[in-house]
Order: sequence, then C-alpha cells, then structure tokens
Amino acid sequence: MEPDSVIEDKTIELMNTSVMEDQNEDESPKKNTLWQISNGTSSVIVSRKRPSEGNYQKEKDLCIKYFDQWSESDQVEFVEHLISRMCHYQHGHINSYLKPMLQRDFITALPDHIAENILSYLDARSLCAAELVCKEWQRVISEGMLWKKLIERMVRTDPLWKGLSERRGWDQYLFKNRPTDGPPNSFYRSLYPKIIQDIETIESNWRCGRHNLQRIQCRSENSKGVYCLQYDDEKIISGLRDNSIKIWDKTSLECLKVLTGHTGSVLCLQYDERVIVTGSSDSTVRVWDVNTGEVLNTLIHHNEAVLHLRFSNGLMVTCSKDRSIAVWDMASATDITLRRVLVGHRAAVNVVDFDDKYIVSASGDRTIKVWSTSTCEFVRTLNGHKRGIACLQYRDRLVVSGSSDNTIRLWDIECGACLRVLEGHEELVRCIRFDNKRIVSGAYDGKIKVWDLQAALDPRAPASTLCLRTLVEHSGRVFRLQFDEFQIISSSHDDTILIWDFLNVPPSAQNETRSPSRTYTYISR
Repeated sequence: MEPDSVIEDKTIELMNTSVMEDQNEDESPKKNTLWQISNGTSSVIVSRKRPSEGNYQKEKDLCIKYFDQWSESDQVEFVEHLISRMCHYQHGHINSYLKPMLQRDFITALPDHIAENILSYLDARSLCAAELVCKEWQRVISEGMLWKKLIERMVRTDPLWKGLSERRGWDQYLFKNRPTDGPPNSFYRSLYPKIIQDIETIESNWRCGRHNLQRIQCRSENSKGVYCLQYDDEKIISGLRDNSIKIWDKTSLECLKVLTGHTGSVLCLQYDERVIVTGSSDSTVRVWDVNTGEVLNTLIHHNEAVLHLRFSNGLMVTCSKDRSIAVWDMASATDITLRRVLVGHRAAVNVVDFDDKYIVSASGDRTIKVWSTSTCEFVRTLNGHKRGIACLQYRDRLVVSGSSDNTIRLWDIECGACLRVLEGHEELVRCIRFDNKRIVSGAYDGKIKVWDLQAALDPRAPASTLCLRTLVEHSGRVFRLQFDEFQIISSSHDDTILIWDFLNVPPSAQNETRSPSRTYTYISR
C-alpha cells in the first residue's frame, strides 16, 4: 500500500488534471459562456462545463477511495487544503450545506429534568414558539408544567400578578409540590392569556378612569373629617377629626371597632401586624394593640400637634407643629425611647419619611430637609417650592412632594435636583403617593389626580401628557389616600372614605371613557 502522502499528492494531481481538462473544453464561448445584456452593457457569466460524466464519476470514486483510507486528522487537513482552493461563491454553498449538519436538538438529546430547567427560563412568547418546534419539545413543556412555572415566577416577582392571583382565586392552583395536586399543563396554558387580558383591562381602566366606587359614610359625632387612613386586604383603619380611630371591614364596609383616648383630632397613623401608632393634635403619640384596641403606650414629648409619623424596623420618626422632628428607638410597643431631636425647620414640620439611609422632612417653611438615618446629622436642603410643603413620599433616590403652591415636585435626593414640576391642582396638594408606575395626588380642590411617573421622569415628555386622569367624587378637601395596583382609597373633609376599584368594574362601564358608571355602597355604623 502506498503511503498517505503519496496518495494525497496523486489525489491533488488528479483534481488539477480535471481542472485543466475542464479549462481546455471551455475554450469555445458559444458552448460554455452565457452572455447577458443589461442596460446597454454586456456582462459575462461563466458557466464551467463538467467533464464527461464517465471520467468525472471514476475520478470522484477514486478520490473518495483515497480519502476513506486516511486518518481523521489527514482528512481534515485535506479538506482544509481543498477549501482554500475554492472561490467565495463555493464557500457559501459549503456553508449552507454544513449549517444543518452542525445543528443539534439539544432539548431532545438532554435528560428531561435538564431540558425542563433550560426551557423554564423562557418568557411566554418564547415558550409558545418552543411548543411549535416539534412534538418532543411540546412533550417536555407539557410534562414539565412549564406554563405553571412561568405563572408562579411572575407571581413571585410582580406584585400585580400576586394581587391578581389572590383576587381572582387562581393562586389555589399554584405552588403545589406534587403535579397530581393540580390541573394539567393545558389549564395553565389557557390561564396565561386570561391573566394578560385582565392586566391589560386594569391598565386601561386606570388610564380611562373606569372604576367601581364604594363609599363609607363615617358619621362623625361632632366635627366631621377623616384625616388619615391605612388599609390592607381585610380592614381599613382611619383617624378622624372627632378624636376617634375607626376600624372598618374591607369587604362589608362595616365599622368593626372604635378606639377612643385621644383628646384631639387624630392627624396621622400607621399600623403593622401588632400595633397601631397614632399622632394627634393633643400633642401625644399613642400605641394601641391592633387586635384588642387596648392602649399600650402614650408618648408625651412634642409641645404641639403631632402632624405625621412613620415607623419601621425598630425605628420611629415623628414630626410636629412645634417645628421639631423626634427620632425614637422602638424595641417594643412598651419600650420606646427618644434617640434624638432634629431641629432646623423654621415652621411646622408637616411630614416625614425615611429608610435605612435618609430621614426626609418637609415643612411650612417651603423646604425639604434630608438627614442621615444612622447619625441623625443634617445632609442637605431641597429648595424650590414657592409655599409650604404639605406632603411627600421618599423611596430609593426619588422624593415626590406636594405643596400649597398647588404643584408637585420630583426630586433626586442624592444631588438635590428638582427633576420635574407637575401642575394641575387648583389648591393645596395635601396628600401624595407613588409606586413604580404612577403618582396619585389629592388636594384641597377635592380632586384626585393620577400621573404617569415614568413619563414625569422623562424630560422629553410634554407636560400635557403627564396627568392620566382626574377623579372627582369628594365634596370636600382630600386629606389622605393610599393606593395599590387595583384601587385607591381616599378620605376627605366631607367625612367619607371612598374606595375606587379599577379591577371589578361593571361591564356597563367598560365602554365608558369619561364618566364611568359607578356602584355606590353606603354604610353608616
């Protein structure tokens, strides 16, 4: 047998001979050249004629015979040498031929549990496409319950999905350990588009102002007005001008309990799973048991009305008409000690908010002041409002404030810059809240406005596009509001609490764009 190098040399020589013969046979342009006339110019497209079929076949078989005798490394080296002698057009043909040969159906090749894990990272659009690849992919998706896992991932990471799962009841089909505990994959496959439709409807209701309205008439004993509130899925707790705290059932809207003890209007409150903390115009802060309504502690420090308070993770901050801010260590409901008094405002401190980094306060002196949470030292002042500031919220780098100059301002807390001024309210902006999508404000003009937060943070967005909707139902000043993905709950000087529900909107209101139908529920207890 001849050595491989000799065989390869003969093969190359044989190929070169074929090319030479091919070129000799191509001398006649009439037989082997195509003439093309285009726009008055001629171009030549050369079509090389294959040698006689018999010779080509014999030579090809001989080449393949030699090729099969070589080692894999020699075969690769030979093909590389062959490809280097080809033109770009031929390279394209070879590339097209190789592409499908190099592709591998890795999902089918892998064990099911690994394939399921890979596909579980897909979003809904990609998962739909994967189902159409082949029956094997569809089987892996179905048996792996990947639509269920996608919905569970969304519920874990998105509060809108979580809230919707609880309100629509399909949370009962999620997070089951055994596949036999729930419906098949097809159930979740059909559930997903229904969820998306629900979410789109909610967003449309917010933009168009479509809602179902419920009204609680508080029936205050003497002076009327609901100064503050907070709610969860089960209850609404409100602080009233008549010195009382009323707890309402969120579903039936019945008054469950009335807490008395303050000798002045209840101006602010916050609660968690253990306690309610309230501040009053009687200058005291009271701590109540959230379940029994028993008074657990009374803090006497401020000289004038306690206008606002916040507590979280063992820290409480209160502010007062006496121009001071008090920082408290809150070990328990009965063990609350004063850490520091912050002084710097030149008028009543109307509102405070804080996180682990900063305490933020706003005052009638037109300024917002920033303090270090850990050291209680002053950091900076935010200037811009033309009149006193009545409300603010602070989260991450963003501060949103409302003022008696009728405007709302957005601030970067780190540099102190005013990012945007929102105009639209006709009187003092009394309360404001924001989430990742919206700002909701209430004012003494009796109106609640919904603003597009992301647009407000975009300096290119026209001012006329920022206010999404104005809601008018209160007949008095709006004192306080809170909202989530599905509703706004507001309170007013008109002695009512309104629940604006953007999820459960009557079908008759879905076609409305301006003055939606509303359902009223009146409760007086």
